Amino acid sequence: MATLLIHHPIFARHLVPFGHPERPERIAAVEAALALPAFDALRREEAAMADEAMILSCHTRAHLDAIRHASPSEGMGRLDADTVMSPKTFEAALTAVGGACQAVDAVMTGAVANAFCAMRPPGHHAEPERAMGFCFFNQAAIAARHAQAHHGAGRVAIVDWDVHHGNGTQAIFWDDPSVLYCSTHQMPLYPGTGAASETGAHGTIVNAPLPPGADGALFRNAFETRILPAIDAFRADLVIISAGFDAHRRDPLGGLELDEEDFAWATDALMARADRDCGGRIVSIMEGGYDLKGLAGSAAAHVTRLMTST
Repeated sequence: MATLLIHHPIFARHLVPFGHPERPERIAAVEAALALPAFDALRREEAAMADEAMILSCHTRAHLDAIRHASPSEGMGRLDADTVMSPKTFEAALTAVGGACQAVDAVMTGAVANAFCAMRPPGHHAEPERAMGFCFFNQAAIAARHAQAHHGAGRVAIVDWDVHHGNGTQAIFWDDPSVLYCSTHQMPLYPGTGAASETGAHGTIVNAPLPPGADGALFRNAFETRILPAIDAFRADLVIISAGFDAHRRDPLGGLELDEEDFAWATDALMARADRDCGGRIVSIMEGGYDLKGLAGSAAAHVTRLMTST
C-alpha cells in the first residue's frame, strides 16, 4: 500500500505580513522537496474542506463563529500579535482540518498504509476557545476525534515533536483517558506549558521537555525513556504525529540542535510501535518549521521513512 500525501493550493493563499515566519514559502518548500522522483510512489490527494461537525468535536461554537467573523474581506487582520488572517485564511484552516480527517479515513479503512498532511496553518496551539501561535483549529486533535467517532478507534496516541509545546492539544485531552498526548519540546519557550509535571487527569499527558541547546542524543533519550514507554503501555488504535520540524538546528524560532536523521529515527520508532499495535496506522500532520531548508529536508526524511512501510 502507498503512503498518502494530502495537499491543496489553498494552503499557499493564507497570507501573512512580510517577515512573518509562518509564510506561504513554507508549503512551497515542502512541496518542492516531495516533487522529486524519489517520491513518485506517493498517492497524492487534494484536501477536502471540513464540515462544522469536525470543528465542533474539539472547539466551541463561539470559537468557530469568532474565527469566521474575524476573516477579513481584504487586507489582513490580527487575532493576536502572532496569529494573522487574510481573506483566504479561514478557507485554508477549514481545508487543513478536512485534509487531516481525510487522511484518517484513508488510513483507518486500509486504503493506504499511512499519510502525511503537508499543510498550513499549523494547529497544535489552538485551544477549544482560543486561536494562538499561528494556529486556528487543532487539526491533530480533530483527527483523533474523527477516528474515534467514525472509525471506532478506542484509543488514539498523538506524538508531538514540534519545538514548541502543543498547549492546545494538551488542553483538549487533559481529562480524556482515551487519548494519549506525548510531547518533546524546548523549555523554557513559547507558550510556557509542557512541564514534566503536567500529566493530565488520567496520566495520559506525557511531557518530555528539553533544555535549550539539546541535541539529537537528548531528543532520542527523551523518546526512549518517556514517550516510547508510554506508547508501549497505551497500545493505540491509531498514531497521529504533530510533525513540527522547528527543532531543527537551523530554525530561527527554536534553540534545539536536531537534524534530519533525528526526525527519521523518531519516525522509525513510532512506525515500529504502530506496526505492532495497530496495523501500522499513522497519520502525520505538519506543524511548525520556519527555516525553509531545514523544513524541506526534514519533511523529506520523515516521508521517506513513512514510505518504507509500503
